[in-house]
Amino acid sequence: MIVRLFPFLIFLAAIGSGLMAGLFFTFSNSVMPALARMPGPQGITAMNHVNTVIQNPLFFASFFGTALISLFLLVGALLGWTPARGWVAAGALFYLVGCIVITVGVNVPMNNALAAVSTVTKEGADLWATYLDRWVFWNNIRAIACTAALMAFIVAQM
Repeated sequence: MIVRLFPFLIFLAAIGSGLMAGLFFTFSNSVMPALARMPGPQGITAMNHVNTVIQNPLFFASFFGTALISLFLLVGALLGWTPARGWVAAGALFYLVGCIVITVGVNVPMNNALAAVSTVTKEGADLWATYLDRWVFWNNIRAIACTAALMAFIVAQM
């Protein structure tokens, strides 16, 4: 019975990976370049607002729901329960490492540091000057990883 769920779970993981890839792509392509054009204090304030607003039920359901499904699919692939085990495992690992681990280990700590700094101090200006490039670099990695996860999950269904 549980084996019959895997094609549907792979489909859901593909959708979730695609949503996250699109979100990260949009940030790198438009949101962050727009913030970079703003004076530092306004850019910091705007990014802090974005970081607060994005923490909503729909985002969490997509972000963490895809992580839970990916974890379940990875276990299923390792136990031989899924079709196209290699592709499913690759998709799950791309999502879990490239999206979740990088977000929790890199982007969120950077966001927390930005939220803790005063926007009108030299410390704030110095942080903003390095934040943009570093944040976008790791965000691009997340976008690429989620796109790779999406592709692997699609191939697994073929």
